[in-house]
Amino acid sequence: MTSTLQPAAAPPSAVPGTPTAEVATEKSRKIALLRVLGPGHVWALGVGIVLVGEFMGWNFAVGKGGPLAALAACWLAGILYTCVAMIDSEITSTVAAAGGQYAQAKHIIGPLAAFNVGLYLVMAYTMLEVSNAIVTGDLIEAFAHSLHLEGTVDKRAFMVLTVVALAFLNYRGVLATLTLNLVITAAAFAAIVVLFVAAQPWAPGAVLQHESLLVGLPYGSLGILAAMHFGLWFYLGIEGTTQAAEEVRSPARALPLGTMTGMMTLLIAATLTWYVSTGLMPWEYLGQAVTPLYDAARLTGSRWLELFLFLGTLFATVASANGCINDASRAWFAMGRDRYMPVWFGAVHPTYRTPYRAIVFFVPIAILFAISTPLDQTITLSILSGLLGYTLMGISIVLFRRKWPLGTIARGYVHPLHPLPALLLLSLCTVTYLAVFLGYGTQLLAMMAFYIAASAWFVLHRYKYVRRGEQFTMPWPKPKGY
Repeated sequence: MTSTLQPAAAPPSAVPGTPTAEVATEKSRKIALLRVLGPGHVWALGVGIVLVGEFMGWNFAVGKGGPLAALAACWLAGILYTCVAMIDSEITSTVAAAGGQYAQAKHIIGPLAAFNVGLYLVMAYTMLEVSNAIVTGDLIEAFAHSLHLEGTVDKRAFMVLTVVALAFLNYRGVLATLTLNLVITAAAFAAIVVLFVAAQPWAPGAVLQHESLLVGLPYGSLGILAAMHFGLWFYLGIEGTTQAAEEVRSPARALPLGTMTGMMTLLIAATLTWYVSTGLMPWEYLGQAVTPLYDAARLTGSRWLELFLFLGTLFATVASANGCINDASRAWFAMGRDRYMPVWFGAVHPTYRTPYRAIVFFVPIAILFAISTPLDQTITLSILSGLLGYTLMGISIVLFRRKWPLGTIARGYVHPLHPLPALLLLSLCTVTYLAVFLGYGTQLLAMMAFYIAASAWFVLHRYKYVRRGEQFTMPWPKPKGY
């Protein structure tokens, strides 16, 4: 006797083409990131991440080459990041997807480049988040010391609290997260302006002592090259505005507007910061200070100004850490959704509509680095990862213009004088690689070895899980020449 096993009938919800299946599919599509942000939120994300660079970190450039070398590095890095902002604005106004530069590289260069760019972004933002947590702990410890409360504050507890509290805020929703960033970033920028006015720049010698404190180039012209390493810290992270591409209401308008106005804000803040700090502190001290603007406020002798800059520094570090958690999680989420990383990370919270698994994943990693790694090391790791991303960005815009010339697809912004910004960007990146190698050659080689090993892992193991037919998601025509 023979019997034939018949496949079980599929339930109505699983039968393609039925109304029930279409409803189920529609429901699954609705669990996505929310488009609730405007240009102000984009500005708050970019400037919020970066403005902490005016409150700490940039001053290590003074230690590398003196105050004038730091000023030259500030302006050269300003040119580099202006190129980054213009290039980013053009590409992201067309590639409106979470992941920012990762999504750009995926569409323009290819999977291996996209995988590496995703790692660069995650490492840069996570190490910047760690740096902010460290500075928050050091700042609170310094403030307690000024109140003669030595020994009553454990800065490591505040490092952990910063990471956990901001991760929880990001978990609960992007609108509240970036609205908070908008408020506290504006307050931190106001603190820089107030300090500048309180220093009475119109009356040289009254408060600012540039005549006696400002020296030339103690290490010669080589100091300018060395200072480029930390000169990037004035602006590192402005490219993070692109991570909001899938959550803004009008990407073609909001992303270029928020990014470019953010870059203008940072150029002003960086110049004011350098001017006040070099007029109040000897360069030898300034070059190794942890919280230079707070120290500058203390040196004015004004108690209210000291308190204001304490709050400004605290707001800047919190805003930066907050934005970094947002950006690192979006890049990791996008990689998980595309199967470049385990698809488990590509989940969206059904209530809060945030990439909650990606947010939670980095909490213990950030805490571990914060309590165990020196500040200059975490800054260097962030700078190196960002620098690698900028190098590929210069290549991306050249390929983008070649494959999709002007007029073939709609652009919300067109950066001028192409290919000059790309060439400037690549040239300044090369100079900065050399500057980093001079001071942190071991870290540079170790980072390169890590990314090479990660690339090998992706090619030999992870790439087989990637759905190649689903990578190109933009409704563009075929590239020129294909």
